[in-house]
Amino acid sequence: MLQRDRQFRTQIHQLTDACVFATSFWLAFVLRGNETFCDWLNLEVIGVDSFSRVVWLYFALVPAAPLVLESQGFYSRPLLSARSAMFWPLLKGCFILSIGLVLLLFMFKSANDTPRGTMAFFGIISFILVWAKEEILRVVLRSRLAKAQYKRRIVIAGTPSEIARLRGMVQNQAANSLEVAAEFNLPEAAPAQLIELLHEHSISGVLVSTRHIQLERVESVIQLCETEGVEAWLVADFFATQIARASFDEMFGSPLLVFRTTPETSWQMLAKLLLDFVGASLMLVCAALPMLFIALLIKLTSPGPVFFRQQRSGLNGSPFSIFKFRTMQTNAEQFKHELAAMNEMTGPVFKVTNDPRITSLGKFLRKYSLDELPQLFNVLRGEMSLVGPRPLPVDEVKRFNDLAHRRRLSVKPGLTCIWQVQGRNSISDFKEWVRLDLEYIDNWSIWLDLAILIRTVPAVFRGTGAK
Repeated sequence: MLQRDRQFRTQIHQLTDACVFATSFWLAFVLRGNETFCDWLNLEVIGVDSFSRVVWLYFALVPAAPLVLESQGFYSRPLLSARSAMFWPLLKGCFILSIGLVLLLFMFKSANDTPRGTMAFFGIISFILVWAKEEILRVVLRSRLAKAQYKRRIVIAGTPSEIARLRGMVQNQAANSLEVAAEFNLPEAAPAQLIELLHEHSISGVLVSTRHIQLERVESVIQLCETEGVEAWLVADFFATQIARASFDEMFGSPLLVFRTTPETSWQMLAKLLLDFVGASLMLVCAALPMLFIALLIKLTSPGPVFFRQQRSGLNGSPFSIFKFRTMQTNAEQFKHELAAMNEMTGPVFKVTNDPRITSLGKFLRKYSLDELPQLFNVLRGEMSLVGPRPLPVDEVKRFNDLAHRRRLSVKPGLTCIWQVQGRNSISDFKEWVRLDLEYIDNWSIWLDLAILIRTVPAVFRGTGAK
């Protein structure tokens, strides 16, 4: 894992643990004020105002908790390390924090108002809650969905000896976050072979070693990655690029230059993930009854299934099944080749304004984009985002005649995008479509996503330009 990504994830864990310790402190007083609990342990019940007299301890506890755990090496271990590597640092950290709180109470003469046993409860509760958080995280990270979403597939490029060295380092130190999907013999293999590897394995990064290799060969690899929207991790400090932003990072103690054409890991990216999850959840709650009504209408007005599934190209071209309300006849795909002459879009994309395969109800659903509502489940599954380039069918992506068009696959596809709010489906030139998608990628921010979401609402209600 790159050092910058590791630091960002550590900060998230520290913030989460600070909240857990703060909650544990409050729970300790709740339990000590509960008559049933105190009778069970034969303890004296403390007053309801005891917590309010020591709430000032939060100013010391919240910043100190992650610092104490860090001093014990709690955050320096791998996420999926042995439980013993987590047990002792966590136990020592909770003990130190409990003793520290007791000392603060004595220093400020608050010990008489707060039984010392309350701080012992705090230590026990905080240990249990943090341990539970780590166990939940362990289960999540080992799930098939998490591996598909967060484990990055990379290609190692270099000489055979360098490939073997880097593969060993990845397997020993980053097996949980990186997967070596393929190898590329940089001195001998043709660039076209690298392109095939990027497409075949849905690669998100290429780790390049320049040791004993002509720089011209390395430059060609970086240019290919730049065109495809794939990160290039170069153990070097040179090469200028036209689109990709170069940043320094570190892996296994070796300096890297990362050439990135997509937004990097940041708090804004975390905000985007939260926006996707919360937004999709709220929209599903609000749209539950309308979606049920639409499903009933589809079932009553035309024979066939309610939902339409199709393989679409997601992040880095990885295929996924998209969900939509069915708006066409059940045999629509069989007649698609007969309508090829009516295609109104240039390039590999197929669009027809008055498609005879669309049902009467389907025309209404498409006009107001109601057929897209089931894609909220794709957002919750992590396959799509609320905002991003619209996902294209896998067979259309395979027909891209310009490699630069694949850079639109370097971010998650979305329910809505910048070209939908600017021209919706009135755009007929695929190159203009791609240009707007790349403009979104190059200028992305969480504020841009919010602006697009806000502008999507009136565009959908107007129902103009839909096909």
